Amino acid sequence: MARQKGQSLPLKTVETLTTKSFLFQGLGDEAPLQDLDPAALVVEKLYSNRPVYTAFRPQVWLEHLYVVIDGGPVIMRSTPLDRVIAMTYPSGCFGMRTLPVGFGPGVRAFPSLVEAYKTTDVIKVPVQTVQALYDDSETFRQRYMLLFELREKFQYHLLNCSTYPPQAVAALLRALIYQERSLGSPAVQGNVQKNDLTYCFDLPIDLIARACQLNHRTVEQVLKGLTKASYIKTNKTSESTNDQVQVVDPEGLKEVYGATRDKVSWWPLK
Repeated sequence: MARQKGQSLPLKTVETLTTKSFLFQGLGDEAPLQDLDPAALVVEKLYSNRPVYTAFRPQVWLEHLYVVIDGGPVIMRSTPLDRVIAMTYPSGCFGMRTLPVGFGPGVRAFPSLVEAYKTTDVIKVPVQTVQALYDDSETFRQRYMLLFELREKFQYHLLNCSTYPPQAVAALLRALIYQERSLGSPAVQGNVQKNDLTYCFDLPIDLIARACQLNHRTVEQVLKGLTKASYIKTNKTSESTNDQVQVVDPEGLKEVYGATRDKVSWWPLK
């Protein structure tokens, strides 16, 4: 009985991997996963504010790809400005740019700390399995390349963060919307056909401040303005512990994203 119980847990891990992650969704019949010893998949809980690894160390590669199943987000922080340059939510993956698979050897940057901002459940997939799927599965290969593309586009949005606070926060929200929409994330809710979509993110004020290089008080004021203008819904106040930001008008948010200093009527400082 104990042995059967022990076997069911790894098998359930494979099922979770192929149903709850963008990269492995529906790939349970692929040979590398069929032949995989389920015990090779490591289920791990990452605790908040503890380093996971340092990305882009010279000649240092990871042994696993991290698939986020629940919790998070997991962030990457650049130095010396301590700026958040990547965020990973459930159904997403991180670590691919520090694996010797696909574009990994060609996409190098300065060493950057990766940590779970909040407690996160992950499945660690061995690099050998990732490489085998990359070689054998066209679907996996396309998705894997998309992950690289989304990382670059996320940082591109951050490059468009001006010193004008409304545009800076809108740029971050647009980056997250683009990323999660491409991944078919649980954060995306609503009717795709009617384009009636909302996006719900666990997004603490501290994360917004670090990504946009603003102080916390300014971020609070921008969020209040976006809420009053009906772009988002949020319970963020100085007394609130609710970190949820719900973007209810993603198309309208484009106007703020492209705004200059004289175009946002609800922001008092010109």
